[in-house]
Amino acid sequence: MRLLHTSDWHLGRSFHRESLLSAQGAFVDHLIETVRAERVDVVVVSGDVYDRALPSVDAVELCNQALRRLVAEGVRTVLISGNHDSARRLGFGADLIDASGVHLRTDPARVGEPVMIDDPAGGGQVAFYGIPYLEPELVRGPWELPERTHTAAIGHAMSLIRADAASRGTRSVVLAHAFVTGGQASDSERDISVGGVAHVPVSAFDGADYAALGHLHGRQRMTETVRYSGSPIAYSFSELGQVKGSWLVDLGPDGFAGAEFVEAPVPRRLGRLSGRLEDLLTAGEHADHEDRWLQVVLTDPVRPKGAMERLRSRFPHTLTLSFEPEGGVREQVTRARTAGRPEIEVALDFVREVRGEAADAEETLLLQQAVEACRTKETMA
Repeated sequence: MRLLHTSDWHLGRSFHRESLLSAQGAFVDHLIETVRAERVDVVVVSGDVYDRALPSVDAVELCNQALRRLVAEGVRTVLISGNHDSARRLGFGADLIDASGVHLRTDPARVGEPVMIDDPAGGGQVAFYGIPYLEPELVRGPWELPERTHTAAIGHAMSLIRADAASRGTRSVVLAHAFVTGGQASDSERDISVGGVAHVPVSAFDGADYAALGHLHGRQRMTETVRYSGSPIAYSFSELGQVKGSWLVDLGPDGFAGAEFVEAPVPRRLGRLSGRLEDLLTAGEHADHEDRWLQVVLTDPVRPKGAMERLRSRFPHTLTLSFEPEGGVREQVTRARTAGRPEIEVALDFVREVRGEAADAEETLLLQQAVEACRTKETMA
């Protein structure tokens, strides 16, 4: 049996306000092409199908298209909910949808009930168990857990899975959305430490022939049979060096038989630049960054006026801009210098302090209007 392990689609997510829907659509095209070319039998999606609990209409439509196309290819698809998904909404109609070959597993109470799929190569069936994202506080009572941690929650879920798998005597694949100890995080995952200790030991998944993990956005091999596929697209500049894609996993008669990584298309490369504004605008060595999504740090000793607009004249896809002046940050305005002074004077001093020159007439007028608006709001409150 051949599996394609993917996760963290985050359909509907943007990248610093840049829509990624077309890039996510390109990934779906790639997914279908891979299923066809590699003769995949089962696609597993290990959580965070959507980026938020109430996804946009366009994101829902893209998910619908992806699942419809997978069904048309004749493959089975198993999905679980992640911490970004609404388990109830994603799992709506799961029992009815099962008949189509799409299996939504979002209810913690059903973690011990597998999706049984025939191995087309022979050797009987394979049991697919879905562990959706488990919020420790929500499952602690029903499961009578001894502590409010992710380890306790995943541990109990796996005990139910092991018991069921042992009674069937079949090979097993576990989907889970969790943070395994030793995994490398990036800036784009939502913290799941609220509600209990976040990390889960890799040993929690002992007994499964393969554990398809989701949550961390970089591909990672925790053990030979416990892996993260990572997100199919970069969702933060901290993922600049990551290769995105899915794991193509083979199961033999005795269990795990190997895996290789299938790279996904890159919608637009990421990049970082640092230096003085004029140098960045004129240096030929930065030509290969002109079509990238960029994170830029300016080191000019005086903050340049219109820096973002000027950068985008050469690098139109600059998304973030910060300032780290050469020689260290200028001395900040202290409380002693602001106490008792009119707000507009403090604001104008701030502009002069960070930029090295005074605000012009138009900027001064805007600051005055802002100060008046704040004062009016305080009065009304």
